[in-house]
Amino acid sequence: MSKPVMPAPLHLIIPAATQLETGQLPAHLAALLRLLKPTQRIDCDDDCPAMPCELALARLNQLPGTPGFTPWAAFESGTMGEPCAWVNLSHWQIGMGAVTMTAPEALSLDEATTQQFMAAMAPYFAEDGITLAYWQPGVLLAKGETFRSLRCVSIERVVGQNIRDWQALGGTPEESKLRRLQNEMQMLLYTLPANDEREAKGLPPINSFWVTGAGVLDAAKPSAAGVQVETRLRLAGADPVARAKAWAEVDADACHRLADQVRSGMPASLTLCGDRAAQTFELVKQSFAQKIMNKFSHSGISVIISSL
Repeated sequence: MSKPVMPAPLHLIIPAATQLETGQLPAHLAALLRLLKPTQRIDCDDDCPAMPCELALARLNQLPGTPGFTPWAAFESGTMGEPCAWVNLSHWQIGMGAVTMTAPEALSLDEATTQQFMAAMAPYFAEDGITLAYWQPGVLLAKGETFRSLRCVSIERVVGQNIRDWQALGGTPEESKLRRLQNEMQMLLYTLPANDEREAKGLPPINSFWVTGAGVLDAAKPSAAGVQVETRLRLAGADPVARAKAWAEVDADACHRLADQVRSGMPASLTLCGDRAAQTFELVKQSFAQKIMNKFSHSGISVIISSL
């Protein structure tokens, strides 16, 4: 008789898991933190170009983990042996002394509109040896030597901040090339009928782009099994009502399922991520004495959560 196939250990990753107080934790999350113990941790400086969540995912998928140099586009698109990157269509708001980027989810881009912008942009990119292909609404797959060793900054680092603080300053030929293309796109895209249609609908015009996930992979890498990234908190933003609703939903399903898996004896892990750190919690075998001591460790969990 063949042995039953066991499900892959679940690893739940929750980005934007901040603004939590241990005395007010959602019920299933609180249960998980009693069952699991803190293990691996990733800490980021204020000027880190990658988010802690991205670094945690890179580690799980055995990808290069140097901040700003993880080849996400190659990994996610299955592109092997050719440098590539994601070109994210964006709206830049130019103000007095600052340029800010609108969150991608607020752009309401669809496939047809993305294709229109790509058709206008492609000839300019081609002049610099870069090809563009549609990937998903708002995102293009770009290929070319420009992306072999390009340092990228996560969009989540940039949104709501002054772009000039993060934007490449032309320190390398590749950075200079992309900076020039960004300037050209700001002039070109404003003239497109697609932007006139967007503004008539009250939508922000697409006037630039942001490059992420550049690099090259020489061989295919399978995605880590059992990894689930929970995005609802990130999409809720900073609004306290939306965040409370998102936490309730995440706790009721994702955290509940993970807690049930832990109680059933299956290996399972949880990673809570903020802007500064990612903390992993795992099921660790402990002695009776350690279990007694852990009943008094709530202050330690409070420090861990507040430091995300």
